Amino acid sequence: MYDLMFKDRLLQGKRILVTGGGTGLGEVMAEAYAQLGATVYICGRRAGVAEETAKRIGDATGSKVVGLGCDIRVAEAVDDMIARIWNDGGALTGLVNNAAGNFISRTKDLTPKGFNAISDIVFRGSFYVTLACGKRWIEEQRKASVISILTTWIWNGGPFTVPSAMSKAGLNIMTKSLATEWGPNGIRLNAIAPGPFPTKGAWERLSPQAASGNRGDSAERIPMGRNGEMVELANLAVFLMADGCEYLTGQTIAIDGAGHLGGTGNFSALSRLDDAQWEAIGAQIRAANQKDKTQRTA
Repeated sequence: MYDLMFKDRLLQGKRILVTGGGTGLGEVMAEAYAQLGATVYICGRRAGVAEETAKRIGDATGSKVVGLGCDIRVAEAVDDMIARIWNDGGALTGLVNNAAGNFISRTKDLTPKGFNAISDIVFRGSFYVTLACGKRWIEEQRKASVISILTTWIWNGGPFTVPSAMSKAGLNIMTKSLATEWGPNGIRLNAIAPGPFPTKGAWERLSPQAASGNRGDSAERIPMGRNGEMVELANLAVFLMADGCEYLTGQTIAIDGAGHLGGTGNFSALSRLDDAQWEAIGAQIRAANQKDKTQRTA
């Protein structure tokens, strides 16, 4: 449970889907929404993880929280999931496009498979979910709010994370485009660009620990001198989903302690690593990926 800045039951009556909500930042936002009274659906490729997280949050908050297995890379699977949610109590009022994947790599070392592993989730998957919800909202004349979780790389580039940077930049344009196109329907789209909010999944694939033997402290590179705290992200995600800010749409809000403004918002410092260090990083990432694959098939 979080010490949120909002009044209790603020989100009573809201129905919110958080993609990739079983772990990491998605889990944080899902718990905050449930804590404030919303009915929350969380989905992920690992159905067991989503269901386990949903039970934990539901037990802790007393709100209805449902875990669903869904591979958002498959448009038909997305449509089936959204139809199932609509049939389980009615239309969603909110969507958080949080599901993502990323790893650091020299772009010259990427394969098409590696590129697609990221872009199919972040770029295509997020669009599929947004479209499946949007069509229903427009047909039923319902207002709604969409939040996409981006990165500050959309402004200053993403060296060594090019598939993610390209995909997140696409979602940034989707946010602006649909805020205009769907604005007359009362559908708002905004985005959050977090700085470092350390989570296990991201750190295993985005930290050059294997190369240096020391992950290092990203806080030292941020003007505010620290990493983000989960409750801070949760508060922003609640604000964008709550009633009272209906005139706010088409915006991407950075929450990074001014990191990207200070020139520390990406992985440009990795330019000095040598081949051996990159090989060590690759081994670390492959091990993390294999661990996840084992969990999905268990």
